[in-house]
Amino acid sequence: MNAVRIWLPVAILVAGVALVIARGGDETSLEGASALWGAGLSVALLNWLHRVGVAGDRTRDDEDRARAYFDRHGHWPDEEPPPRR
Repeated sequence: MNAVRIWLPVAILVAGVALVIARGGDETSLEGASALWGAGLSVALLNWLHRVGVAGDRTRDDEDRARAYFDRHGHWPDEEPPPRR
């Protein structure tokens, strides 16, 4: 998973730098590098947004499990059970 999350954007950004170096920094290479940097940063941003969304799903699932536990037992999972009468 790190290949897509980290190394794909890095590879795209490095390709932009390599393009400028290979062509000697002419105007065309700078435009191409700008496009590659935009693409690399877009991939990184989309990866980050996906991770934030997935983290929200996990939090919601944890809350649902805690509520189901509360419904069954009458107290939250991280609390001590109430004393019996």
